[in-house]
Order: sequence, then structure tokens, then C-alpha cells
Amino acid sequence: MESFSFSIPQNIVFGAGSLKRLPELGKRIGGKKAYIISGPHLNKIGMVDKCADALRSEGIESEAFTETEGNPCTDTVKKAAKGYMESGADFIVAFGGGSPLDVAKAVAVVVSNGGDITEYEGVGKVKEITADIIAIPTTAGTGSEVTAFAVITDHSRNYKLTVGSEHIIPKYAILDPELIYSVPEKTAAACGVDALVHALEAYLSLAASPFSDMFAIKALELIGKNICPYVADRSNVKAAEAMLLGSLFAGIAFSHARLGNVHAMSHPVSAYFDVPHGVANAILLPTIVEFNALSDEGKYYDIYRAVSGKNIDSKDFSSGMLSDFLSKLNESLGIPAGLKTVGVSKDKFDVMADDAMKSGNILVNPRKTTKADILNLYSKAYI
Repeated sequence: MESFSFSIPQNIVFGAGSLKRLPELGKRIGGKKAYIISGPHLNKIGMVDKCADALRSEGIESEAFTETEGNPCTDTVKKAAKGYMESGADFIVAFGGGSPLDVAKAVAVVVSNGGDITEYEGVGKVKEITADIIAIPTTAGTGSEVTAFAVITDHSRNYKLTVGSEHIIPKYAILDPELIYSVPEKTAAACGVDALVHALEAYLSLAASPFSDMFAIKALELIGKNICPYVADRSNVKAAEAMLLGSLFAGIAFSHARLGNVHAMSHPVSAYFDVPHGVANAILLPTIVEFNALSDEGKYYDIYRAVSGKNIDSKDFSSGMLSDFLSKLNESLGIPAGLKTVGVSKDKFDVMADDAMKSGNILVNPRKTTKADILNLYSKAYI
């Protein structure tokens, strides 16, 4: 067994109604005024007000930035960072799906260290964070509340840049299942498969360890058993709780093991065509699972049993059963079958493949991958 290391340097609060603990956690970090970073949908349905009311109940004032888009860009980070500085806030509440959480992390980097978020692309360039983050996910999917990464679109390059640093891991995470009961069906499906991909790629990663495997396989079990009941009825309490925990565990797993070809290839799809991240991942997943099957040494069997709930004998299993299962899962959740369906055009395959090859996730994908492989995979997933 190769050596490995791990840490989970934060506090996580889980449970129905746990949003009410937000002001308590704010006070623990010495916060006097919060800057809530969220999105327009949550603002429109009154969820941002609910967050602000929780803070106000204990005497903590707040201002909100609610312009975060689906694939947040560098301009959004600049605007939100300017708002933070002008607000007089001393901590950030990241409230929403992966996009607001990524913007919150990027804002914390910029207001703490100066400059532009593009200057911090890569790993280890962030010196400090003076604006602590409390993350409150309102979707079960990204796991961003426990990861050391923020992904931001740079439109000048049609590229999704990644900032990686332990400093940007939120100080606290509040996981309240009541906050994900009203998620739209399509969002629930895309985010749910995104979480499944996090767990699956972390489990197969060349950088996986017994620590990450433990979280990844439990995440696969929770998500596999509950994603369909949750998407069918988001107010299904047990399914919502399981999905939120599954997303959390998947986030911990990939924070320590990285991901693979699915994420390396999906980021250019979103950057060039504004396809939601979870949808891009879901479409690519079966094709890449089929490609990676050549490298399998038994983990496909583990994954299949976890996500399908079928306790079959290993002699009755073949790797194609996993990719078939994932294709049928996408279909049952109403996720498009191919890249063509979501507006991707073949003329961008070459530049998308170049961008995919720049991703560090390619290096830990279980099967060695060339640009020619990437081009072939995009073509197979095009349909």
C-alpha cells in the first residue's frame, strides 16, 4: 500500500432545521456582518431572505449578492468582490449550489490577497484567507462545501480555471435537508448525477487511498439508492437527507483523490457552450466508463453493486453492465443522451480536447489518455 495523508479541517453541521445555527457559527468566527453570495433563483423564491432572517434573529446584519450565474465567470467574481469590500462585511455566507459556493471561495481569495482571480489559477498560490466562509449548499451535488477547489469560467479563453488551496475550504458547512426540498426536478437530477460522478471518479482515481475509497463507496451507495426517489419527489425526507450526505461524502472523496476524464472533458463543454456542469458530466459518464473499463481491476464490480443495489456474484458481472446501468439511469432522470442534444458542435472538439488535456484530472484517470482518445470520446458521446 502506498503512503497517503488526509485531513478534514472544518466543522460540519447536518440536520433538518440546522440553518438556524448560522448566526451561532457566525459569532464563533467573530463575524459582525455577513455578505451572502447566492443566485437569482434562490433570491426570487425568498430563500436568500430566509438566510438573512436567520442571521438577523441573533443581531447579525447582512448584504447579499445574488447575481451568480450557472457557470460563474471572472467578471462575476470581480463584481461580488467589489460588493464585499463596499459592504463592510467581515465574513461570507455561501448559499446555493456549486456556483455560489465557487464564487464565494474566489471572492475570499481576491479580497484577502488582492489582484484578479486569474492570478491564482492552479494549486498553492493562495497565501491566506481573511474572509471566513460558512457554506450552506441548497443542492445535493457539488460537494463544494468541503472541497479545496473553486472553478471559474474565463470567457477571454473560453476556459474553466481552477483555484486550489486548503485555505479556501469553508470554515463551517451547514447541511440542512429542508433547503433542498424545493430544488427543480432537472436541477436535482443533474446535481445528483454530478455527485455520483464525483464518487465514481474518486474511487477509480490513480490517487485514491483507503481513506478516499471509504467515503467514495458510501457516497455511491447513498446516491445510487436515493437519486431516483429524490428526483421523483424532492420533499421525500429520507431520500433528500441521503442525497445531501452522499454529496458531502463524494466531495470529501474527490478532495483527496481528484477526479478523471469526465471532469476534464466536461469543463470545456460548459465553457464553450454554457451547458450545466452536472448535465455535461452525466452525458459523458457512460462513454468514459466504457473507455476506462480496460483498466479495471475489480472496482467496477464494487461500483455496480453500490449504485444498483444488486448483490450479484462477481462471476456474473461484466464491465459493460456498469456503463449500461449509467446510461439507463440518465434516461430515467430525463438527462439528454448526447452532446449534440445540448447544443455542442463538432467544430470545437479540437480546442476542447486541448483544454481537457490541460486538466490535472487526466493524469489520475485510471486509463492513460491522449488527445486522440479525448477526440474519440467526444465523438462517441455526440450522438
